[in-house]
Amino acid sequence: MAAFSDPEAVARYADGPPRFVPGFEALHRMTGILLAEHAPADASILVLGAGGGLELRALAEAHHGWTFVGVDPAREMLRQAERTLGSLMDRVTLVEGTIDDAPDGPFDAATCLLTLHFLDPAAREDTVRAIHRRLKPGAPFVAAHGSFPQDDSRSRWIARYEAYAVASGADRDQAAKARSAVEAHLHTLAPETDAAVLRAGGFRDVELFFAAFTWRGWIGRACQDKG
Repeated sequence: MAAFSDPEAVARYADGPPRFVPGFEALHRMTGILLAEHAPADASILVLGAGGGLELRALAEAHHGWTFVGVDPAREMLRQAERTLGSLMDRVTLVEGTIDDAPDGPFDAATCLLTLHFLDPAAREDTVRAIHRRLKPGAPFVAAHGSFPQDDSRSRWIARYEAYAVASGADRDQAAKARSAVEAHLHTLAPETDAAVLRAGGFRDVELFFAAFTWRGWIGRACQDKG
């Protein structure tokens, strides 16, 4: 997490996700497609974990009528997002903080990519509920993050995470450090547990749409009953 506050590390951030997340650009493209199934052409989108701006840029370029509120706790990452977005910033509002600092909305859709694995299960469910409270009934929500079996195969999956990064051009030492961080610090859950967290947080029709080594992504819709 400290790297997100390091200006030099943040400046290199865009090089990292494509090397560690198989199908990173395709994930953004699929996210836009899934949101557009239910979000209107002039949708207001909540993006939690927006720092760096890569997801915001991809969605803004693909959907010219959408506006965005991007939330992230790392100030340096938000500064990088401004640089990444350039002229697209006229459709984006950036908020430094957590989901509790986000506007109440209600929003037409929301995303949370490569973020929820930083939260323990209780905080994760609280965050999902807070996203749900900020959405219109029926609004789509896309979440994607580290999620893989937590049984005896766990170490094998983490080794594949490291191997993919090296095969994609990551420095071997960097990949090894990333593997150690995943093993020691990320709150990864089994995919079925992650899907249950989304349902417990208020989402229905939860569907898995993305699976790539140690990564999973789901689409769900906010329950009509917002009480």
